[in-house]
Amino acid sequence: MPVFRIGEREIEYTVRRSARASKANLSVTPQAFELLVPESATDAQINAVLERRRGWIIETLQHMEVRARAQPRVYQFVTGAKVPYRGRMTKLHVEPFDGALVEISFRNGFRIQTPRDLAPASADSLIESALRLWLRRRIRDDAHEFARRHGDRHGLKPRGIVIKDQKHMWGSCGQDRQINLNWHLIYAPKPVLEYAVVHEMCHLKHRNHESEFWDLVGRILPDWKERKAWLDTNEHMLGWEKIVPDKTD
Repeated sequence: MPVFRIGEREIEYTVRRSARASKANLSVTPQAFELLVPESATDAQINAVLERRRGWIIETLQHMEVRARAQPRVYQFVTGAKVPYRGRMTKLHVEPFDGALVEISFRNGFRIQTPRDLAPASADSLIESALRLWLRRRIRDDAHEFARRHGDRHGLKPRGIVIKDQKHMWGSCGQDRQINLNWHLIYAPKPVLEYAVVHEMCHLKHRNHESEFWDLVGRILPDWKERKAWLDTNEHMLGWEKIVPDKTD
């Protein structure tokens, strides 16, 4: 993997070549640093892009690091712990039961039932996996509800909605009229998720972000700017970091 040097710091990144790309495009997230380039791009051209965007890369990485430090942390999935859900930190209540699998339900907080014979060493990972699966199913149901609500009324009918773990975006709308949504949007307030769904549905009529596109978004959601602002400001809330205890002491 190539390395970009900023002072004494070395940052690994990936180069992705695409026949569809007409120019270079940089994407930086806490998990990845990727440069998308046309298939014909030379090493010299790639290096020139990185040098030209050096200031932006530094600023963006610093911004991402600040956001990452602000991300909610979970040390153990036990009663009283909190995870983000729909814009709020939400408590867990964990209790044993006679079932064979971890069961998740929600009512003023997450109720998590675990098998009585579940080994303590396995509990955390199994609860986390079950909770993530529950959240992915919830965003799938919510997204389809919003698509039905606005699709018929405005003539916006996607071919389908797919929930993904996208690295660089909250959503996308393909040429095949399929909408992809980042499942981490379940951590945002429901109106913010609704905005993300409507945003991608509007791309069924307008493939760019010109004024006609935003006019359509505004006709459907007059307060879309407030919803988008929440997403831009609070993206660090959209997930959690599981802290693994240091056992070297």
